Amino acid sequence: MPRERKTKSFLPKPIYRGGGKAMSKFIADQIQYPGEAIQHKIEGTVVLRVQIDYKGKVIGSKIRSGIGYGCNEEAQRVVSLLSFDIDNKVRRGKVLFHRTINIHFQLSKASSKKTAGSDNQTQLSYVITEKKKDKPSTSYNYTITY
Repeated sequence: MPRERKTKSFLPKPIYRGGGKAMSKFIADQIQYPGEAIQHKIEGTVVLRVQIDYKGKVIGSKIRSGIGYGCNEEAQRVVSLLSFDIDNKVRRGKVLFHRTINIHFQLSKASSKKTAGSDNQTQLSYVITEKKKDKPSTSYNYTITY
């Protein structure tokens, strides 16, 4: 007669619906590269320690290692939007879970993403063409960025 196996942990851990890939995609969709970090060409990883309540909501986060220039605050903002699934067994006891999450900031991907606090630039282009009877026409291009 086979023995019944016990679960490895006393309390089941909170799980993001869809798994790690879905959480990474959600973070990538929600994150806005800070304008100050773009100006100073800052790249790196922000490591956060997240507190998750018994309902699966993120109730707090603490930066374990940050890179500054607005990236730490942006990482905390995005992590506060996360919601986890918790087993019903845990809800009888009001348990607080902790989890470490790494959020990567890379400039190569930032150019195609939304930027927060960046100045919008406007360009005006003028083309002036001189037409002469005996000579080929000459054109002048002016581009003004402000």
